[in-house]
Amino acid sequence: MTNTTHEADVAFIQALAELLREHDLTELQVKREYGEDDSLDVRVSRSAPAPVLSAPMAMPAMAAMPAAPMAIAPAAAAPAEDPAQHPGAVTSPMVGTAYLQPEPGSDAFVKVGDTVSEGQTLLIIEAMKTMNHIPAPRSGTVKRILIEDGAPVEYGAPLMILE
Repeated sequence: MTNTTHEADVAFIQALAELLREHDLTELQVKREYGEDDSLDVRVSRSAPAPVLSAPMAMPAMAAMPAAPMAIAPAAAAPAEDPAQHPGAVTSPMVGTAYLQPEPGSDAFVKVGDTVSEGQTLLIIEAMKTMNHIPAPRSGTVKRILIEDGAPVEYGAPLMILE
């Protein structure tokens, strides 16, 4: 590998680290192909959880995070409750940006109190310029919405509570 390629790879890795910080991600993995038998596999990660939404499902820091404005927190909800551990939690299947409505200015897919059926779209997660519809895993009532529209989410982060 030439020094020029090495410098370009270092710049590429630094750019990935900057993306990680800018979008509050905890991990980013990329494979860069140079030719038939030449590639660069890069995985950039950080151990601290993202400040907007937590990363792994069992992260205890989730309880300390404020609820989104759309979420309702009845008096019965304990402040130390971890939404990811709730039996009705719908978690993110991927890293991306969550949208609660099909397009800006339109009505949300669901609101707190709505009854949903299995397979009904709850929200969209944009990942790599692809809009992924997130279906309800079961029928129920939307009790809490734990994210804001346009918020970055990570794999396993709780999105909503269905009961």
